Amino acid sequence: MHNVWLIAKREYTERIKTKGFLIATILIPLLMGGGLFGVATLAAKSKTTSHIAVLTSQLQLADDLKQELQNGKDSQMTVDILPARTSHAVLDQEMANKELDGYLVIVPATDAGRRPTFDFTPRSTADIATSSAIEEALHHVLTKEYLAQKGVSDSETAALMAPVTLNVLGKNGVHGNSKSSFLVAYVLFFLMYMVVLLYGMNVARSIIEEKTSRVFEVLLATIKPDELLAGKILGVGAVGLTQVAIWMGAAGLIAARLGATSGVQISTPQVVYFIVYFALGYALYSAVAAALGAMTNSEQELQQLNMFLMMPLFFSMLMLMPIVTNPNSLMSRIVSQIPFCAPLLMDLRISISMPQPWEIALSIGLILITIYAVLWVSSRIYRVGILMYGKKPNLPEILRWLKYS
Repeated sequence: MHNVWLIAKREYTERIKTKGFLIATILIPLLMGGGLFGVATLAAKSKTTSHIAVLTSQLQLADDLKQELQNGKDSQMTVDILPARTSHAVLDQEMANKELDGYLVIVPATDAGRRPTFDFTPRSTADIATSSAIEEALHHVLTKEYLAQKGVSDSETAALMAPVTLNVLGKNGVHGNSKSSFLVAYVLFFLMYMVVLLYGMNVARSIIEEKTSRVFEVLLATIKPDELLAGKILGVGAVGLTQVAIWMGAAGLIAARLGATSGVQISTPQVVYFIVYFALGYALYSAVAAALGAMTNSEQELQQLNMFLMMPLFFSMLMLMPIVTNPNSLMSRIVSQIPFCAPLLMDLRISISMPQPWEIALSIGLILITIYAVLWVSSRIYRVGILMYGKKPNLPEILRWLKYS
């Protein structure tokens, strides 16, 4: 343990004193916070400003649609009302010249009581914002016309179609904020994603650097390979925990000051479980990274094997929205128990809707078992691989390493 402590202390002090650590500690939260704030601000203030033409013989419907699109909540479009017989070829040429973003053809219904047919031709089929704005505007206009035909006054129609305020209640009936809760879970998810990946890969890069400089050959004269591996994992992990502690402390202070007005709150269980799952996730991924570093001789070779680290993290990213939508579904429960995904996905479930205690205990138990198994394999690869130079080993050769060690 003395040797492990010395290696861990060296790895920790070497990294904690670098300018990169200071820059990352300050810059990553600023970039994440600024990015989230910028996206939220743009989403709140941005409106569709497309220029479209409406071809129809129903002038009242076209005029109501124009008013809705020009003054809508999410649209501020320019709308030209044209006769139904207007040539489509002329409009296509205007779109080709970028004078028009699309045109909507409204064909009156042939049978009474049926809706007209709406055909929209956009300049770009990927312009979903304009299509969505037109769909929403048409829905409002047709609903208003239907209510007017039934004798409902304009004031009653406005009251019926006014937005509904939904009060989200937390525990003990306290008013909550679903957007703020999602934001907290979202930030914690991506924070763990980046830190686990970053510091896991740092272990592999550290091994490659020392293999290149042949420092291992000196260290192994007095230290066992297992002690060296354990010291590296603990030292680099302590750097990650230090960084996370600084971020969580700063987030706690900000939440304490702004929580009452902004509704952003980070609970104690969220912090505790985040640290627990971060430590478990880091130990698991750093053990895999150590084996990859021992098997490779350069950064280029390591990049080719990154898929073994990225695939489970990418799968966790894909499962983000399904779990946020329904955190207690059967699929959410199953994927959050997969050891390589549990650090991210179970912590996400905890931030959104606290799972049953046995689910948390089971996920932690499965991760610990997997960490033990991965460390067992990685340590044996590490013992032989750190002194192997030259070509990248294939699978049969790695199996032989396991047998030799």
